[in-house]
Order: sequence, then structure tokens, then C-alpha cells
Amino acid sequence: MYQFGDYFASARALRHGVPWFELTNAVKLMNFLDALAPEGNDRVLALAIDPERIPAHIAIIMDGNGRWAKSRGLPRFAGHRAGVTRVRSVVEDCSHLGVRALTLYAFSAENWKRPRAEVDMLWRLLRIYLRREIEDLQRNNIRLQSSGRVEALPTGAYEVLREAERATAHCTGMRLNLAINYSARNELVDAVNTIIDEARIEGRLSGLVVDEAMIERRLATAGLPDPDLLVRTSGEMRISNFLLWQIAYAELYVTNTYWPDFDRAELLKAILEFQRRDRRFGGLTAPAAQAPVRSRETEAAPLAVASK
Repeated sequence: MYQFGDYFASARALRHGVPWFELTNAVKLMNFLDALAPEGNDRVLALAIDPERIPAHIAIIMDGNGRWAKSRGLPRFAGHRAGVTRVRSVVEDCSHLGVRALTLYAFSAENWKRPRAEVDMLWRLLRIYLRREIEDLQRNNIRLQSSGRVEALPTGAYEVLREAERATAHCTGMRLNLAINYSARNELVDAVNTIIDEARIEGRLSGLVVDEAMIERRLATAGLPDPDLLVRTSGEMRISNFLLWQIAYAELYVTNTYWPDFDRAELLKAILEFQRRDRRFGGLTAPAAQAPVRSRETEAAPLAVASK
């Protein structure tokens, strides 16, 4: 197993001709390890990680807030509030580990079916989170963006979201993508309709041929690497209409841990499981951690279920 210590030893010699972007990544990883307790379990897990195979893009279905609250005899609101608190730690840890993009499934298009009081409370929590975290996102050089039909959000939530996106637009570090009022099917329908509308306006509709690249350029995740790792908390074995196009080759990891309990150790365990996978992308030999080109052939990857 590649060890952090080996990487750090070589990192100290980076001044001898190693490119700057590698220096930046090494420093992030060194700082992450230095911040951990010397004898703690987090450090043990971190030392087992191969820093050269950190997933470029992690997507998380944050599930289990309500069950977390129920198991403690608390109202559902308490679970959602605890879930919002967990978002901050996971975002910061992913950034410090060198993850390039993190997509969080914050509110699905189907979540409008929940009781009105709960939905209104979720929008209040979103406003509170975004206002509170703008400075922290800027300090960590994290750029915020969103996926989904966010124009349908209540005015207050929509305005705060756009404000946070503008305030972090200059950041060049990790991209934090919040999937809000999101449906993968809606995303694909919107992308195809955009292609058709553009062709109609330009007078080339009769000869229009749609290919994968045209669709990808019109997805909300355009410009981001496809997710390497899809995590679902709370043990549910469903994709739930999330990033259906983008996760074609993602490794799936399901943990029984509820989202509010998905701490640093749980994140590191998910990354370690990802690094144990043999990613073939339809072939017979294992290439590098990320797929350079998507193949039309597919091969089902095993679905890991981790115990809480």
C-alpha cells in the first residue's frame, strides 16, 4: 500500500524541478495529516490512503437525517440541522485532501412532496448555511455552483444561492456543486431541449444529429470531471434520480451510517474502498484512477455496503 509518509518524504524535495501543481497537492495532503491527532483513528486511516489516487470528483447522496433524529427521540428538524453541520466538515476535508469536485444532493425535485412545513424549514436551513459559509468557502478557495432547476426555489433561498455563487466565482480550488431541486431526468430533458432550440434558432434543425459531447456540454456539471465515487449514506440501495448520466463509471459505495454521523473517518473509509477497486471501464486491464474516455461498453462494478 502506498503510504502518506513515502509521499511526504518525496514532497520535501519538490523544489528540485517538480511542477507547481504537484507542490500544491503535496502541501495540502501534508497539512491534512499534520492536523490529525497523532494516535487517532483518523490518522491511521489517512496513512493508508494513496494520495495519488484521490477521487477527482466525489458525489454524495446525503440520506438519513430523519432516521438519525428518530433514533434519538428528536424531531426531524434536529436531524436536518445536524446534517447541515456535517456538510461543513465533509466539504473542508474533501478540499484539504485534494478532491477537485464535490457534488452534494441537497434537495431533489421529488422532495417537494414532503410536508410544507418541512420543505420551508429546509429552505431556511439552506439560507442559513450559505450566509454562514461564504467566508469559509472563500478562505478555503472553494467555488460554489449549483445543479437543478434552482429558479423554482423560494425567492429568498434563490437570491442567497446566487449571492454565494458570485462571491466564490473567483475561487480556483475545489468546486462544490449543490444539487438543489435536482432531477437527473429533468437535467437530460433540459439539455436535449437546449440543443433543439439552438439548432432551430440557427436554422439547422433538419440536419441535427445529437451526440454525447453535445449533451455533456449542456449539463450543469459541464467542465467538471465525472464522479469517480458515488457515496450514499443510511444504507438505501438506490440512485434516486441523481447524476444518471455522469455516474456511468462511478464506483458505488453505500454505508449504513446516517448522514449526520458521516464524519472524517467515514469519508476516509469510503476513499479507501474506492482505492481498492479494480476499475476497468469495460476493458480487461486496470487503467489509471480516472477514465480518460468513456466507452460504450459497460461492466457492472460491485456495490460495497459498509456497516455503521
